[in-house]
Amino acid sequence: MKKVLILGAGLVVKPIVTHLLNKGIHVTVATRTKSKAEAMISGHPNGTAVAWTVEDEAGLDQMVASHDLSVSLLPYAHHLLVAKYCLKHKKNMVTTSYVKPEMQALDAQAKEAGIIILNELGLDPGIDHMSAMRIIDNVHNRNGKIEEFYSICGALPAPEVANNPFKYKFSWSPKGVVMAGNNDGKYLRYGKVVDVPTENLFKNPLKVDFDKVGMLEVYPNRDSISYIDIYGIPETKTMMRGTFRFKGWCESIDAMKQLRLISYDKFDMTGMTYAQFMAHQIGAADASDIKTKVADFLKLDVDALAMTAIEWLGLFDDKAMDRGVDSPFEVTSDLMISKMELGMNERDMVVMQHTFLASYPDGSKEVIRSRMLDFGTPATDTSVARTVALPAAIGVEMILKGEISVKGVFRPVIPEIYNPVLDELEKLDIRMEEEYGLPLSENIA
Repeated sequence: MKKVLILGAGLVVKPIVTHLLNKGIHVTVATRTKSKAEAMISGHPNGTAVAWTVEDEAGLDQMVASHDLSVSLLPYAHHLLVAKYCLKHKKNMVTTSYVKPEMQALDAQAKEAGIIILNELGLDPGIDHMSAMRIIDNVHNRNGKIEEFYSICGALPAPEVANNPFKYKFSWSPKGVVMAGNNDGKYLRYGKVVDVPTENLFKNPLKVDFDKVGMLEVYPNRDSISYIDIYGIPETKTMMRGTFRFKGWCESIDAMKQLRLISYDKFDMTGMTYAQFMAHQIGAADASDIKTKVADFLKLDVDALAMTAIEWLGLFDDKAMDRGVDSPFEVTSDLMISKMELGMNERDMVVMQHTFLASYPDGSKEVIRSRMLDFGTPATDTSVARTVALPAAIGVEMILKGEISVKGVFRPVIPEIYNPVLDELEKLDIRMEEEYGLPLSENIA
């Protein structure tokens, strides 16, 4: 029986554990709290729960050596530590995280050890890469060129539970969502590099009408330009990766950024109420009529959506914060987490869309669109958990069977990996619906 080591017990662990156990693979879940690992295994005879922390390198050494493959679902900062022992013992490794330069630098060592370190095998990154490459390779195989490519993904509450002013609920790392608001953006559009400083990240979002969901807004993800090389499309004049949100998110988060509500800069908040905290953020002398003062600072009507969202969070309340030296980021993210967690009986959804403009030697052009709409099931797993975990689980199974033979540090952007993984995902009802031959009017404006 093949043995797989899974490090971590976060939100996406349960589906991968369940999938591998059902395939007759022995699974060891190692995490700080043994009871969490036991919950993942649910008493399955082929499952083992281990209490382990990243400080215990000797334990990691032994565990990696005694398993056929290791899956690191730890924070990405710890992947290199796991890779160190996978290289030492010549054991394959899988992650769902972005490939950092330090990981890519291990490519030659992985080849020498005869192992694969397969990364970015989740949702975004993961399904986005694989479904994009399937279309890009199809176009290239017909001697076509990719002139424009927009790749957009969002993890959102299902429409029926998007019932707060932000129209958002957390189904995965809450602080990660808030932290993303401090990123810059960079993309290529119509042949020009567009740099988006963080203060402008949520201004002028693109609009996309997504079937069965409605109008969504899109803000840019970090650096999209690096994906031109990753996807092998040097010919493209547009390369943009973005994030889907319901209408209103960008306006509200933009206002919060202007108020420095997601700033990491710490100061002494001892004895402050939320209203006094807001007065501090705008340089007001006191917290009287704070809502009007904030609206004036933002040059917004007091009834604007952003004002409603900020008020709903409780930031205008004359209520003690019970904070010492802290950052606005922590204050804001704690309020959002307390009010915006996905409920036990509520479902989330994942929306993903690729839009390509392709051209061919005969002068013809077409818009190609690929879409996924996936809903979670409250009784089992969230959509985010399923769509992140199951690609990794399928990749693990393929490596164990010898169906992935390449060695080195990889993303799932080659046919040997993406075709069978996508095929297996479709059997699990996770699929991108592809439309070829659409008119140019269907491109993103």
